[in-house]
Order: sequence, then structure tokens, then C-alpha cells
Amino acid sequence: MTTQRDIRYQKDFIVSWSELHRDARALAWRLLDKSPWKGVIAITRGGLVPAAIVARELDVRLVDTICVTTYDEQAQGRSEILKGFEGDGAGFLLIDDLVDTGATAKIVKELVPKAHFATVYAKPSGRPLVDTFITEVSQDTWIRFPWDMELGYSQPIAVR
Repeated sequence: MTTQRDIRYQKDFIVSWSELHRDARALAWRLLDKSPWKGVIAITRGGLVPAAIVARELDVRLVDTICVTTYDEQAQGRSEILKGFEGDGAGFLLIDDLVDTGATAKIVKELVPKAHFATVYAKPSGRPLVDTFITEVSQDTWIRFPWDMELGYSQPIAVR
């Protein structure tokens, strides 16, 4: 049985812990000349790890979160703000792992319109909403982050 997810995502982009660390550090390098920053706001859950790396590299000690659900498999398209942020985000970095369709980005940018929005990865649909990113991947690619995987056998690409 083919699901909607199978049709939209034709490719996999697998990211290892070391690749994510390297790319998050590259993001910090791009953000360095725009500092000083008052703090970092991570978009949970995907933005937690990149935000920790960026905060460390930029020597930022104030780290907060905005918690939004948009990737619920049972209620696709439905979003909920679980935890917001006090203020308009001026002087803060807003960090996420990825901007995909832009659904989460639109919600969060309304909450903190003056924050600088940075992601490690960006897809074409969401890219215009991001101020800074490192790597662009095609819209039909599913990014597999290290916290979502475990080691196992992988079929050769030609056999899939």
C-alpha cells in the first residue's frame, strides 16, 4: 500500500551525527558576524540539537524553546502551539533543523517576528521564510536525522 508520504518523498537524505554537527557548526560560522545575540530559541524537537551546537559555538548561554506540533501523522496539517515565547524575538536566534513546507516556520515567525530564523537544512517551499541556512535539498526528499534512526541493513540504491 502506498501512502501519501511515499508519493511526496521520492528520495532519502541520511544525516549522521557527525554530519549534523559539522553542518550546525557551519551555521554558527554564518551567524557569527551577525552577533551579539541575546539568546537562542530552539524549535522543538528537531531544533534542539542544532540550537545546542550553535549556542555553544557562539558562546550564547540563554537558550529557550518554542514548542509546536505540525508533523502528527494522524492529523496532518493541524498544528498546535504547546509553548510560546515572551517578546517579539528581537536580538534572538530562532533555530530549527529544517524548513520543509514552511508550515511550522509561518507559525513561529508570527510568534517572534523580529528573531533571526536559521535552519541547518532548507527545502524550496520553506526557504523564503528562512534568514540563514546551510544546505538546500529538493522538496521530494525526506531528511532522515540521526535521532530518528537506528543501525540496520540498507539495500543498494539500484535495488530499491
